[in-house]
Amino acid sequence: MSVLEAQGLSKSYVGGDGGTIVVLDAVDLQVAKGEMVAVIGSSGAGKSTLLHLLGALDRPSAGRVLVGGQPIDGLEDDEVSALRNRTVGFVFQFHHLLREFTALENVMMPLRIAGRDEQQARQRAMSLLERVGLGGRVHHRPGALSGGEQQRTAVARALAADPAVLLADEPSGNLDHHNSERLHELFTELAHELELGMVVVTHNRSLAARADRVLQLEDGKLTQVGLPEVVA
Repeated sequence: MSVLEAQGLSKSYVGGDGGTIVVLDAVDLQVAKGEMVAVIGSSGAGKSTLLHLLGALDRPSAGRVLVGGQPIDGLEDDEVSALRNRTVGFVFQFHHLLREFTALENVMMPLRIAGRDEQQARQRAMSLLERVGLGGRVHHRPGALSGGEQQRTAVARALAADPAVLLADEPSGNLDHHNSERLHELFTELAHELELGMVVVTHNRSLAARADRVLQLEDGKLTQVGLPEVVA
């Protein structure tokens, strides 16, 4: 069963000249539990737009998205927000950590907002930070963490609510080679061990090569790419 599905997903805008700009054109996508899908394509191809639609951060012009088998279309905004907060985790190129809080407090934050008591939130956050290799850095604020450590903290935060789906937009785009590779390995492990449905938008060939499938977004369409072409 797919944990994330797009059916005929389209997104278009009205350009400055009054014409229609088609970003996504009837895109279909199915992501299974434990599957990591990489989406590649040129800048401006609509990769981030696709991710925002899949994560219910934006609504499509046509088509629909199902998360955990539940369609998002027809839901009120507050219902969409509740579904997204329960089932979807996000990792972006920039970590967006709250600088005045420690790594532990940053990972606890979505749990506390969701109503978890402090002890439960603390235990969950500690466990996740240990899982991403930061058990010894939990009381450090972002400014005292390296770029790679900050991004792994952001990954732990994205997993705090135990989502079924993880969406990542150029997650290693701001990291050096060593930290990028460590993050890539972590993504692969998390997808398979936690049985996450994962969609990663990336320009990084090493990360794409670790995916179970690689799709290219071009002219509003998604097509499958063979791995040898990606890593060549």
